Amino acid sequence: MPTLNEMVDEVKANLQGYSLRQDRITYVANSSGLTTVSTEITVGSSSNLAKGLIEIDDELIWIDSFDKANNNLNVIPGFGRGFQGTTAAPHSQYAQVTLSPTFPRNNIKKAINDTINSFYPKLWIASSYTFTFNASQTTYALPDDAQDVLFISWQTTGSSQEWLPVNRWRLDSMANAATFNSQNTINIYENVQPGRTIQVWYTSTPNTLDANTDDFVDVTGLPDSCKDVVTLGAAYKLLSYLDAGRINLTSAESDLNDSKLPSSAGVAASRYIFALYQQRLNEEALKLADKYPIRIHYTR
Repeated sequence: MPTLNEMVDEVKANLQGYSLRQDRITYVANSSGLTTVSTEITVGSSSNLAKGLIEIDDELIWIDSFDKANNNLNVIPGFGRGFQGTTAAPHSQYAQVTLSPTFPRNNIKKAINDTINSFYPKLWIASSYTFTFNASQTTYALPDDAQDVLFISWQTTGSSQEWLPVNRWRLDSMANAATFNSQNTINIYENVQPGRTIQVWYTSTPNTLDANTDDFVDVTGLPDSCKDVVTLGAAYKLLSYLDAGRINLTSAESDLNDSKLPSSAGVAASRYIFALYQQRLNEEALKLADKYPIRIHYTR
């Protein structure tokens, strides 16, 4: 299954195709690599060295000055390391250095997680919770991540091990947290045998990704088929703020490419990707609706 790191690579490759820009890269030449506080970076090539932003792994670094004769980049003191909210980290020798990255990896990660956070209520995770029924009690706490209830059943006695549906219940998403240690409770108004187990299937929001090694399916709880929905969503979010027709290309054919690209190329690409994103989002939502159809219930 894809990891966060692999998804970032995929989104970046797609974005570079739309922007027609290939980032300039070199590598860390410091024999012992870089620590979290290193302020002098030796790189493998002096071509295109300039004052400004560089990216090593997931860290953005602001370069205050450079020495082309010795291939050295000098980091501005204070805020140069861990620039723009990234985390200063050690980097190994030969780690890739991207000069003036068009789409920093940290920004792509934020776009990926923003997309995942926007899925609910169209896309969600189905989870279950069980508790023991008490004849003198009607209200039971549900986990904090419960958003809506899909289905409730209870296990009957006997060898059949049958689970019967609970049709009369009410969800309260504004319960007294001091009483139930949760803002989500479920009221059961069914003639359930005391001491039997009740199972509640509920929806919850997908989880976001943090570490580069996070597995998409295992961490988010979404099926693997939703991966392209996330990558499309992240791509359109990033393209929305970048007009591909106005990017300063760095190749020898920059003037020629600029003349062929209309000024609204970035907006048009963003709209196209957004349409694909909406299509795939609706397709996955229909899959969920088919798998977990709405069940009618009655409240007292």
